[in-house]
Amino acid sequence: MSEISSQTVEDPDLARAREGDDDAFTRLVEPLRRELHAHCYRMLGSVHDADDALQDALVRAWRGLARFEGRGSVRSWLYTVTTRTCLDLVESRRRRALPVDLGPSSDRAVLDNAPLNDVAWLGPYPDAGLTGGADARYEQREAVELAFVAACQHLPGNQRAALLLFDVLGFSAAEIAETMATSTASVNSALQRARKIVAEKVPARTQQRALREIDDTRVREIVTGYAGALERGDAGALVALLTEDVTWSMPPLRHWYRGIEAVMDFAVEIPLTRCPSWRHLSTSANGQPAVACYLGEHAEAPHLPWSINVLTLRDGRIADVTSFVGAEHFPAFGLPDSLP
Repeated sequence: MSEISSQTVEDPDLARAREGDDDAFTRLVEPLRRELHAHCYRMLGSVHDADDALQDALVRAWRGLARFEGRGSVRSWLYTVTTRTCLDLVESRRRRALPVDLGPSSDRAVLDNAPLNDVAWLGPYPDAGLTGGADARYEQREAVELAFVAACQHLPGNQRAALLLFDVLGFSAAEIAETMATSTASVNSALQRARKIVAEKVPARTQQRALREIDDTRVREIVTGYAGALERGDAGALVALLTEDVTWSMPPLRHWYRGIEAVMDFAVEIPLTRCPSWRHLSTSANGQPAVACYLGEHAEAPHLPWSINVLTLRDGRIADVTSFVGAEHFPAFGLPDSLP
């Protein structure tokens, strides 16, 4: 992740902030806001929860600034406050899930697939939220990949925090122990258990590595080909883009599909034939290519936000589609409210 110069006790803004200067506090925090928000997302699996957590954490930091003794950097101290805030939310809220966590895949298209609103669903994360936006470094993008964030949601709060602080952010076990008010031995134990669980759920080859092995032109072809196939209702073009073991899920819908036959049965039955008219915009989410889907009643009608489709690629094809259904996902991506 990007190196940001640590503020020290001698920093004029820190001194002014400790005396109650709101503007000085804002100047201290602003360079760190994006990376703190991404940390909240990794902890909580939701942009909206990350918004709430970061806001609460910064209020706590402002109110507790007088207690900051300056032994470490402001960055480290803010991560401590933010992590503790997230841990409080982890304790009070259900873990975020994907349809694959709820049961086996379906062999055929399910037409009465009603949304499950009593499940806390994992949400997509806009790459613009990373430090550096679209130019964010490899390590940052890897740490918000869908498979990794989904795996983290299976960890208890203390293991989740230890893993993210150590493996993603580079804090020492001793620093993490201080953050979590525990012992270094407990942190090392939590790390060991967390790494085992995550290794069982995350592919050995990350999306960042897979994308680096695919020519950028091919990635663009896949994205535009996927969008074009949906807009034209072209099943042949779509199937040509998919791996044999492709999966497709649509939170907040329970049912999901695995394998080319099941996925194409779903695609032909629903998005390719039953949805009147599609329009699409390319975007990026969780360090992966994504497509924003807009649905209209007919080709000339306004097309309204429908889903953010995050694509997982392997060997030049689409291995997984996660369609996050809901207009509420679009504002965080800076996407328009409708397409003509």
